[in-house]
Amino acid sequence: MPLLTRMVGTPLTIDIRPGATEGLGALLADRRISSGGHVALAVGPGLGEEIVDAARPNLANADVWMVRGGTLEAALGLGKRLRSGFYDALVAVGGGRTLDVAKHAAGLSGLPLVAVATNLAHDGIASPVSSLLDAGRKHSFGVTMPVAVIVDLDYVRRSPERMRRSGVGDVISNLPAIADWTLAERRRGESVDGVAKTFARTAAQAVLYRDDGIDGDDFLTTLAEALVLSGLAMATAGSSRPCSGGEHEIAHAIDHLFPDCPSTHGEIVGAASLFTAYLHSDASLVEDLDACLRRHGLPRTPEDLGLTDDQFVDAVIHAPATRPDRYTVLEDLDMGEDEIRRSVTSFLSAVAV
Repeated sequence: MPLLTRMVGTPLTIDIRPGATEGLGALLADRRISSGGHVALAVGPGLGEEIVDAARPNLANADVWMVRGGTLEAALGLGKRLRSGFYDALVAVGGGRTLDVAKHAAGLSGLPLVAVATNLAHDGIASPVSSLLDAGRKHSFGVTMPVAVIVDLDYVRRSPERMRRSGVGDVISNLPAIADWTLAERRRGESVDGVAKTFARTAAQAVLYRDDGIDGDDFLTTLAEALVLSGLAMATAGSSRPCSGGEHEIAHAIDHLFPDCPSTHGEIVGAASLFTAYLHSDASLVEDLDACLRRHGLPRTPEDLGLTDDQFVDAVIHAPATRPDRYTVLEDLDMGEDEIRRSVTSFLSAVAV
């Protein structure tokens, strides 16, 4: 009888704990990653530099390069430097922008990537997606999942509190994204990957109902694991579909239309998730998302995001154009400007304090 199962790709190592970076040297001695520690390190500013300085005695054969800005230009430049030498792997140490630059550069160079995250702002830690700015617009590129993921909670706790809250907003946005995916299956016959959907839903629900603070090891461990699991969901699906729906379309539109918006990606998708859940007429999901956003002090309305209601309406109008291949509740309702404006007004009345 044939074995009717499939293999799901994962990193070789996932290490989430206080002091995890102390094992970086030993990890790079793993012959599955590097035969002699001949690696390149892409280091972001701030905590990334501190981690590398602490690990430098174990990185005698490593070349260390600073990476600034999450742009396509930076990724192409790093890829060129990698191809000019001989390395077993690329190690990225820093926040989301540094990891996104390194993921794309590693893919261009055919090198495995070790991701060492210094904050938990979004689900790009282990995802097969690199989000980079090019000519003022953010683009998503398919990349290979990291072969190892390290999250040192001691460093994460030292990152700005807002960045940790942002990760909460990003991971709970999986739930309306799944609702959009299910809607696309019902309306257009789109194939839904049950394994990927399970990973994404489990990640979101692990965080959604927790009522402890964002500074404790238990919460940070759960959040880090949830963000990594979201990355595995995307890798399993072969796209960002299980973690990206109408709420991310709105976020992409805000990035393009209002680049000076002061909110982070996770803050924007968290608030947009509340709106798209409302459009799904899912009162229970709206209640659960709203409670979580309030509990962690995350934005819930356009005003909270630093936008006017009219700007948010403009973002919703332009959102479907950001992902023309993706069917969500926004495409399903196919609302005109007046109808969108009424929906936003109704939504704000429903979630008013």
